[in-house]
Amino acid sequence: MPHTIAFIGASGGCGLAALQRAVAAGHTCIALCRKPEKMDTHFPSKPANLVVLPGNAHDAASVSSCLVRPDDAARLVDAIHISVGGVLDLKTFTVDDPDVCKKATETVLAALKTLRDEKGCTGRPLYTVISTTGISRFGRDVPWGMLPMYKWMLHQPHADKEVMEKQLVESGERVVMVRPSFLKDVAQPEKKIRVGVEDPTKGVEVKEIGYFISRDDVGRWVYENLLEDPDKCQYEGKAVSISW
Repeated sequence: MPHTIAFIGASGGCGLAALQRAVAAGHTCIALCRKPEKMDTHFPSKPANLVVLPGNAHDAASVSSCLVRPDDAARLVDAIHISVGGVLDLKTFTVDDPDVCKKATETVLAALKTLRDEKGCTGRPLYTVISTTGISRFGRDVPWGMLPMYKWMLHQPHADKEVMEKQLVESGERVVMVRPSFLKDVAQPEKKIRVGVEDPTKGVEVKEIGYFISRDDVGRWVYENLLEDPDKCQYEGKAVSISW
């Protein structure tokens, strides 16, 4: 059964990989993009089930426009997928927007509240985000050899992801926080994807430790396990680590 899915931050990487699969499967997809023309490269045939909206993940009006169904403005979408992030400066180990995930989460949660309270919209979308390994409060989920890189080089973007996860856990929404291992560019679909599961308040349920996974394989896993049928998601309320 086709669903309606909102994508924010899907002009590349993990988000694009999930979006491409959702569009190919016939779901109605709404993609919010700062530069909509980027989608012309990825979808030159302009599929009828893809709606591309211009806007920023930190703008309430833009975000609100992609959270309602195109065929029924009184209903929220079935799922939301957020995969925003800043650009890391390898000289200073800082990102151009250190609060990019925090601000996007605040905007989306505020937009959902406004749409429900002021517009009368109905629905509880499955809200999925790309987070990261290395931020668990319940133990190590990265190899020992990668800890220095995670602690120093990635400290700032990971601090932002931690705040994002806290906001989502406290939101009362149907959330899934996807924590990929260190991201690579080349897909390897033949490799098995291992899945670790953590309850944000109770702790680790399934422990996995891994080095890498590709952006395309993350998007594939997100689509197949979360977005393909949001009503049957087995990871609702969990933080899920994925790695080769």
